[in-house]
Amino acid sequence: MKQNAHKTVITPDVVAEHGLSPDEYERVLKVMGREPNIVELGIFSVMWSEHCSYKTTRKHLRSLPTEAPHVICGPGENAGVIDIGDGQAAIFKMESHNHPSYIEPFQGAATGVGGILRDVFTMGARPIANMNSLRFGSIDHPKTKHLVNGVVAGIGSYGNCVGVPTVGGECTFHPSYNGNILVNAMTVGIADTDKIFYSAAAGIGNPVVYVGSKTGRDGIHGATMASAEFGENSEEKRPTVQVGDPFTEKLLIEACLELMQTDAIIAIQDMGAAGLTSSSLEMAGKGNCGIELELDKVPMREEGMTPYEIMLSESQERMLMVLKPDKQHLAQAIFEKWELSYAVIGKLTDTGNIVLKMHGEIAADMPIAPVSTDAPVYDRPWIPTPKRADITLTDSDVAHRNAKDDLLTLMGCPDLASKRWIYEQYDHMVGNDTVGRPGGDAAVVRVHGTQKALAISTDCTPRYVFADPIEGGKQAVAETWRNITAVGGTPLAITNCLNFGNPQKPEIMGQIVGALKGMAEACVTLAYPIISGNVSLYNETNGKGIFPTPAIGGVGILKDVTKAIGASFVNVGETIVLIGETKGHIGSSIALRELLGREDGPPPPVDLATEKKNGDFIRELIQHSRLTACHDLSDGGLMTALADMTLRNGIGAKIKLPIAMNQPVTVFNYLCGEDQARYLVTLSTASLAALEKEAAAKGIALTILGITQKDTLELDICATVPVADIRKAHEEFLPKYMA
Repeated sequence: MKQNAHKTVITPDVVAEHGLSPDEYERVLKVMGREPNIVELGIFSVMWSEHCSYKTTRKHLRSLPTEAPHVICGPGENAGVIDIGDGQAAIFKMESHNHPSYIEPFQGAATGVGGILRDVFTMGARPIANMNSLRFGSIDHPKTKHLVNGVVAGIGSYGNCVGVPTVGGECTFHPSYNGNILVNAMTVGIADTDKIFYSAAAGIGNPVVYVGSKTGRDGIHGATMASAEFGENSEEKRPTVQVGDPFTEKLLIEACLELMQTDAIIAIQDMGAAGLTSSSLEMAGKGNCGIELELDKVPMREEGMTPYEIMLSESQERMLMVLKPDKQHLAQAIFEKWELSYAVIGKLTDTGNIVLKMHGEIAADMPIAPVSTDAPVYDRPWIPTPKRADITLTDSDVAHRNAKDDLLTLMGCPDLASKRWIYEQYDHMVGNDTVGRPGGDAAVVRVHGTQKALAISTDCTPRYVFADPIEGGKQAVAETWRNITAVGGTPLAITNCLNFGNPQKPEIMGQIVGALKGMAEACVTLAYPIISGNVSLYNETNGKGIFPTPAIGGVGILKDVTKAIGASFVNVGETIVLIGETKGHIGSSIALRELLGREDGPPPPVDLATEKKNGDFIRELIQHSRLTACHDLSDGGLMTALADMTLRNGIGAKIKLPIAMNQPVTVFNYLCGEDQARYLVTLSTASLAALEKEAAAKGIALTILGITQKDTLELDICATVPVADIRKAHEEFLPKYMA
């Protein structure tokens, strides 16, 4: 959008094009004391967008627990920071790139990875791992295959080229995402606790420095586009999608980390959503100072760019810094060595305003605080999601089912089938510190040069959140906690990516409020604070919203990486034990959907006290090397968890179900119910008596299920399935589909 700051007339249509409501424009007039010019209007537009201001969710986000003794920095910075001991910190965050990835899947996903990498290394951390959480539409939808192909290629291309391993994630399919896929990216990095960098500008007169790629016209109004619903013309928004260059990002990482070894940097911020606008306003706003920029000095790759375009461009691989004046030449030498653009484009002032100059004229002059920190905050009306009636299956629903066929159907369905086709396109071993590879409960990545490792998991069960946002919010947090626990990690903190539909609809706002309530309850009980995150709203197309999807990224610590444990059977002749109580909750389960064609019923309740008790018990066993395998139970329940454990090593199991085999409903529910707070573990038979005694003393529900054996999974008298058949069903869906 080319505009002349002095000639464009600000009409109601122009205001509406910028995503501002009439009430918000009245607020703009009060802030300015006059009518804004087009540059100033564009700045208000992006800074007051949902994507940048969180104007709908800010009130409710304040209820989330964000503090703990090991939290160094919670929400409000580029990423969250936790202490992992030995003078080291883990820095991590998750963000969305949903709308851009639907419009242009390769670049949308690639630049999502690039953006989250910058959030982490901006704070002084070397990125060590990427994760993702992907949601696509129905496999029958004509665009799904194209979107999967483009998104996976974009993630793989950017992560592989920049040299950061993509170590895990999740990918599911549902018709609610047909018109609005979700691409959530997470990065984890490591820094020294005395070398963490923040974004608050300081020092009147200090130089403001631009480094990285040159500015072009790509991505203009990306933040505004990400804060609106899609309609029939979504393809026309393609010019608002950014274009990434991972090779430049790699240079930028190395240059920034090299400069961070000096004392040159006072403040640093990446140019993400809203580009130079958000980075400059946020830095000055946090530092309670003013900023003056000479836009002629901004490195540009296109001719004739206007102030409007320069300020709103979301060109990638760019950073803004405030440097010590006597260290400018040091910084310049480093960035020129890495062949990156470097320019002093302004200075800090004491005015409290942002002043933009170009060609000797003032292009914008506006107060910073109301724009950057005092955006509108809404308390939108909401209604709670109605509770669903319980489900009671009858014998006629399940009596004639074949358990073997059901198992193979579940293991081969789109959500549960192997995602190997996806993660084999990612380099998950670069850096040589990946211990727990994709496909397990959680990724395990060694902290380079130490015996420590980080356990990382991304999780959410959207069908649960849709059915009951409070229970679904609890479960999303608890699932990451269980997955980290299942590999032997101590969960420390989470990041989140809150993906919802149009919050101006009270039922959608009710989903947001409910999910946050459930998340907060889980975080408090599990001592598992939220230290960073992102909100993505208006994930709707033609008025139809996605399933509410508050994706959670969890990080935990293993003090001794050699204690890490996997989810696969490792020896024949070991005892298989189920930790946790099984009631056979079938509502909102994947078996109900995939086998009976129903999506009704409430999700399983989440007893957080039991989650903590059972998880702490499991973790202690793992840390004392008393188990040989551990796998948490989630989608598909006991039957698919047992099948999962056979896959990697080809070892089967002989299972005796502790229920009457002549009661079809009981068997179906026991095998497929998705009760929470459960783990499958294996151990030597000689160790079983001691385990039973400890479990009884601690009030832990424990069921002995059977023993591992060669080649075949036997589920009592109801099914005998060769492991080779399970593996074939599990592995073949995605390659066949994408072929």
